[in-house]
Amino acid sequence: MLSVEIRRPQISDKEELFAFFDFVLKDTFIINGLEELTEDYEQECKEKREHLSADFASGGIERHFLTAVDKQSGNLLGCIAYGPASSLIVMETNGALAGYMEIGTAFVHPNYQNKGIGTMLLNAIIRTLEIREIHHYCLDSGYAIAQKIWTKKLGEPDYLLKDYWGNGAHHMIWKRSIERV
Repeated sequence: MLSVEIRRPQISDKEELFAFFDFVLKDTFIINGLEELTEDYEQECKEKREHLSADFASGGIERHFLTAVDKQSGNLLGCIAYGPASSLIVMETNGALAGYMEIGTAFVHPNYQNKGIGTMLLNAIIRTLEIREIHHYCLDSGYAIAQKIWTKKLGEPDYLLKDYWGNGAHHMIWKRSIERV
């Protein structure tokens, strides 16, 4: 049984996280049948690295990452972040989600998927948003396998961009509010 700690990344984790992004994204592209899209893969890796660097540079204000680490081995199991909604989200919602925080970079190591780690990370980042009095967020996905997971967790998307990535390859955007208790 895994014992998982959710924590902020340390600057000493930077290179490990960069390698983790590369590894998980490569797996994601393969399982979604996108391995031939090498430029898209490289751009996605670059973007994730920039987001993590923005987190470190701003002390978690501009971007905010959380990591899931195995308490016993210290191995990185997953990560998640929030930051300003992407230009794709803002453009494709005609500005309706401008100013929203976007949850993204929700990655779990392939060997540890379907063990609740992603749910733990999602719950932790939502708690972080709530603590910071951010009451609305959005999330998007262009990966078919991830879309099934997000639809199961969040319900139907608020925006469905049919055939956005090609015939039958849709893009989905969710907007949600954090309920105050």
